[in-house]
This record gives sequence, C-alpha cells and structure tokens, in this order.
Amino acid sequence: MDAFDLRFASTSRTDAGTFKLLELPPDLCKQIEDAPEGTPLPRFTIKGASDEDAVFCTADKTYTVRSVVLSNSVCVVTRDPGDVEADLISEPVEDVAIRDQLSEIIELIPSVPRLHRLNGLLRGHEYDDGHEDEELMSDDDDNGLRNKAKLTYDEALGTIQASDAELNKGLRDRRVLILKGELRPIAPSYLTTILEALLNTLVSHSLPHTDAPLTSLLVALEEDHEVRRDVTHQILGWFGRVDEGELGSTWEMDVAAVVREVGLGILRTYKDDPIADTTFLEQWRKTVGDTFEDRVSLTLLSGNYLTSTDSLADPPVLLLTYYPSSALPVDPGARFSELFLARPRWKTEQITPFLTDIAVDSKERDKLLLKHARAITDSGGIWYTARAKYNA
Repeated sequence: MDAFDLRFASTSRTDAGTFKLLELPPDLCKQIEDAPEGTPLPRFTIKGASDEDAVFCTADKTYTVRSVVLSNSVCVVTRDPGDVEADLISEPVEDVAIRDQLSEIIELIPSVPRLHRLNGLLRGHEYDDGHEDEELMSDDDDNGLRNKAKLTYDEALGTIQASDAELNKGLRDRRVLILKGELRPIAPSYLTTILEALLNTLVSHSLPHTDAPLTSLLVALEEDHEVRRDVTHQILGWFGRVDEGELGSTWEMDVAAVVREVGLGILRTYKDDPIADTTFLEQWRKTVGDTFEDRVSLTLLSGNYLTSTDSLADPPVLLLTYYPSSALPVDPGARFSELFLARPRWKTEQITPFLTDIAVDSKERDKLLLKHARAITDSGGIWYTARAKYNA
C-alpha cells in the first residue's frame, strides 16, 4: 500500500466550502462508464432559481437534490495547488494536501418533472380561433395595458425544472404550440374543432388514416378551415406519426389519442352539470364517426372525470362530471385533500389515475397512498379513505 505525507494545503482557507460530494445512482454511473471513448460524456444540469429547491437533470430524467449528513467527516485531498515546483516534476506524488473537510454528501432521488410552473407562465398566451395573431396584452396598474411577456422555448429549457425530454413531453401533453420560438398553448375548444375538421377531411377526401398524404391534409385544413399549416403540422405530430418518405410525407393517425382528445373536448362542457354516461358516449361516437366509434371507451378518459348515480331515475343512471387531474394541486398532501373532498372513499382503480403525474412510478404511488390514505375492506372490496379529516 502506498504511503503519503498528509498536510493542510496552503489554500485550505480559501478552499473551505468549495467542494461537494455527489453520489450518483447506479444508472447514471453506468452512463458515464459506458460512454464510448472519444465521445462527449453525458450532459448533466442543475436547475433552480434562488427561491426554488435545486433539481439535477439528465437528458431524460429529473432528480431531487438532497443533502445527507455523514457521521464522520471526509477529507478532500489533492496535490497542494500552491506547490508550483511539484507540478513541473513527473515523479510520483509522496505528499498530499487537505483541501477541504466535508460532513455531508449530496444524494439524487428520482423525481417527477416540475412542469406546473408552465401553467402560470403560459396563462393568457392561448392560441385560439380568431385571435391567433393578436398582440397579447395584460393589465398594468400604472399605464393601463401593456404587452405580455412572451415565453420562448429556449427560456423554458433554462427555467423549467425538468429534463429536455420531459419538458418536450410536457409541452406535447399540454398541447403547447411552438410558433416562431414562442410557446402558445392552444385553446382546448379550438383543438377539438381542428380534430373534428381533420376527421371530416379524412372522410370527405377518402384518405386512409394510416397513410394520409401530409400535403393534402395541410392544404385542406388551411383552405377549408383557415388553420395555418405550421399549426396543423404540430397537431399532426401530437396525434400521430409523420413519415418523410421518398414519394412524399405521410401521416399515420394515433387513433386512441385523437378519439381521447375529442372525448375530452365534449366532457369539458360538463364540469358543473353532470351528463348521463349513455348520452355522453352516444355524443362521443357520433362526433368521431362510424370509422372510429368502436374505439370510444371511458377508459381513455381515466383521471378526467368523476362518477355519481342519479338514484331518483328509474332505472338509476350513471352520471359523469369533468374533473381533470391536471387541475389538481401538485403537492401530494393538497392533492389527496382535494380528492377526499370530492369523494370520501375511492377504489384503487378509481384513485390511481389521479396520482400518476405526482409519482415517479407505481412504487412511489403506493407509498403516497400509505402516507395519505387509509385502506379499509368491506363486502365491496378495498377502499381508500382519508387519514386526516378534511372539511368541505
């Protein structure tokens, strides 16, 4: 075993507090160790404003940064940076200098991306029918109206606490257009209108939904429905796959995604007044047309509605009320509070769709259920009720 002379570095006072030990999870270590020689190492980024807890981001994952206190201090040792002569000599190092002493390490815990900030930053920037190119204005206490600050895609990459891949997915799931670099969430009602027009275009032009010519769709929606081509192109990317072929680009429709979005568009109008499930399903099937009516299923809308029963009807009628998980708080405690105020007890299959966006995986979701809910069993099976008492 090699022996070294240990002493404090000449720069130990200025070095104090400048070193941090970061413990990487096995999957990140493997990324670094398996990187081919001569290629850039994976890029990691720490994101967070001064009033936010920092997160650690890879290309496709987000981790919470947590400090863990060590029972014994750890010394950071190197060759003394102040020993200039030693740096010029290629002889083996015989003495090392203590640069810093650490009593904690930084751990990385897998986390859901913190995309909720997008909701506030994009409020008032909706892209809607008839108002697509209007200058966005907001109230100004001193001077009346002023232009609203725009949020660009590059700004979102730098400020939103999520990996690049998670941000892109979040923008896609939130139906946010990127127009001239600016982020513009499309109004849900306008998106539903465009999708209905798209379905009608496929039928009226006898185009196959599995291999529709891209140019034909872009031209038809622009000329018949005044939808800009760049907008249509992005929407087609959300709801299918665009293939660049030698004979021209084509679009393959994601049937489930389109049918789901059309269903959500109908369901949104029943936020305050519930609708009978049979009436809703009939309206939904009629809207998507004969070709896709067999794909209509309430399962597609899980996590977006509550059910109740009109017991006064004969026979009793199942009612649906729009209740999107995306509108619930992101804090787990507040999320469960809202859920148990909406309904005092839940079956597992009923509550889990409302938890998918606040848990990394099913294991973490089950931990949240154990922490915030109590499981009871009766003749109807297992139910979850609130651990705390919530007042409506």
